Amino acid sequence: MRAFLFSLACFFSIGSNAQLDFKKISDSSYVFSTYHTFDSVRYSAHGFLKITDLGVVMIDTPWDSLQFQPLLDSIKVKFHQSVILVVSTHWHEDRTAGLDYYNQKGISTYSTYATKNLCVENHLPQAKYTFEGDTTFRIGNTIFETYYPGAGHSSDNIVVYFPKEKILVGGCFVKSIEAKDLGNLSDANIGMWPIAAKNLIKKYPKVKTVIPGHQKISSGKKALKYTLKLTKAKYKGRKLDKKKAKH
Repeated sequence: MRAFLFSLACFFSIGSNAQLDFKKISDSSYVFSTYHTFDSVRYSAHGFLKITDLGVVMIDTPWDSLQFQPLLDSIKVKFHQSVILVVSTHWHEDRTAGLDYYNQKGISTYSTYATKNLCVENHLPQAKYTFEGDTTFRIGNTIFETYYPGAGHSSDNIVVYFPKEKILVGGCFVKSIEAKDLGNLSDANIGMWPIAAKNLIKKYPKVKTVIPGHQKISSGKKALKYTLKLTKAKYKGRKLDKKKAKH
């Protein structure tokens, strides 16, 4: 496992507006949600903010370009700090749309080498810096790690884990317990996803909070187990009984 060490000498009250919502997870952890509309249906996507003693870490960028700057402004107002680091969990636009903008702001942006290559191939914004393999970041007193469980939602999807609080940011690899299906499968690996889901459950057996890419946030391993059941059902070519799957 590689490690990066950083030495770097909002938000109004938590609430929502039409395009940008916030949810407090802990005193130093927040989920932000932005929105896009497809076929007249409005979808949200979750990103994550970690407030550290040196600045703010952002996991995934806003989906809505109109929120790139308002999110930075909100963070500055609430925490009197700036975003210093962004990590994207895979190459799709709900994770990477703001990378060019944040690059121009002088923020350090990171993704895996695989994610950057896919962004290049698909003419999407790219992180300035890349890493290969599971990697640990240290920002002042805050430590977090990236983990690649295997291909699933996309070939490059990673998750990010904050061990002190046992918070797992799952990106689109992890499905919410509210999900009716696996969602966008245009770049999915249906054969590998169940195996990767098992890898993730085994890797973080004591996780307390799981933040999926979309929909409801849940406690414990419920979302991880539900993701596994969804992927198994899809692989076997059958529809999951959602009521039974929660138990």
